[in-house]
Amino acid sequence: MTAADTTDVVVDINRYDPVHRQWLAEAIAKVRADARRSSDTHLLRVPVAAVPGVDLYLKDESTHPTGSLKHRLARSLFLHALCSGWIRPDRPVIEASSGSTAVSEAYFARLIGVPFIAVMARGTSREKVRLIEFQGGRCHFVDNANEVYDVAAHLARELGGHYMDQFTFAERATDWRGNNNIAESIFEQLAEERHPEPTWIVATAGTGGTSATIARYIRYTGRATGLCVADPDNSAFFPAWRDGDSGITTEICSRIEGIGRQRVEPSFVSSAIDRMIHVPDAAAIAAVHVLEQLIGRKAGASTGTGLWAAFHIMSEMAAAGRGGSVVGLLCDPGDRYIDKYYAADWLAAQDIDIAPYAARLRGFLESGRLS
Repeated sequence: MTAADTTDVVVDINRYDPVHRQWLAEAIAKVRADARRSSDTHLLRVPVAAVPGVDLYLKDESTHPTGSLKHRLARSLFLHALCSGWIRPDRPVIEASSGSTAVSEAYFARLIGVPFIAVMARGTSREKVRLIEFQGGRCHFVDNANEVYDVAAHLARELGGHYMDQFTFAERATDWRGNNNIAESIFEQLAEERHPEPTWIVATAGTGGTSATIARYIRYTGRATGLCVADPDNSAFFPAWRDGDSGITTEICSRIEGIGRQRVEPSFVSSAIDRMIHVPDAAAIAAVHVLEQLIGRKAGASTGTGLWAAFHIMSEMAAAGRGGSVVGLLCDPGDRYIDKYYAADWLAAQDIDIAPYAARLRGFLESGRLS
């Protein structure tokens, strides 16, 4: 009988596996239970006395169980992949990552009992590598950051596992309409403040998933808030958005771990972004040193990238005589980068001089103007 001869034949292919379905239900329940155990993250008020009319807040994502903004993303990615039938018992989950997403995904992989492998550049901070391994994951290093995609996909095929591919699925996996996403949380926490609807929310982009979620939620709820994305040196996002060319690439990888990519990732929804600011790496690193003076805590340089842009916007608002509020993100703690952004020898080796930018920030804190 040929394929053409099956017109009048009932063909029943049943792949339903009750044992797997039970495992799947238990895995999803474990991930959802983790969300219930985790309280919402704090919205910190950052004092800037020189700009009394503009309030600055940082959404402190470093307090998640795995210590970064990526905990939300990893939870969403796991739920999306589990409900799509992509993750199987005893089969590894593989991810291409610059570190923080891998830490969080390793946590969720261990939670549901599957192996995890992170494919990452060899220059990733030692502390992030330690945290991935602490969570039960394994690190697979590549020499060129651009190789992470192909190597992760190859490992998934070779081992019969699932390539999570955060750079494609980040903006799809998160429910941007609400359901305790980061945007909904920000607006709820601002409800009793003097400027409950911020003039700007400043984000940064690694996958683009966070900026897409915030932008969509703003529009969905009919708010006037603008979304600004701050982008570091050596990233394709800013020039691609500026020129309307998603094919732009860069030759050198970003030195700011977690953000900036050499290509425009599929999850980067450029049309949803209202404004972009390019922030030099030295400015971003100077900003986290100043932040430590303001709140007594270290943060990663992705936080500094967004913070410099927030200061720039605050200075702009003050010069125009406008009041309001600006919200940025505290993406992860600085103790992951002691050997980088807080190390004089690393800065010297990278030819990064933060002194001129630190001076400009001191001037801003005194005058409210970021020259």
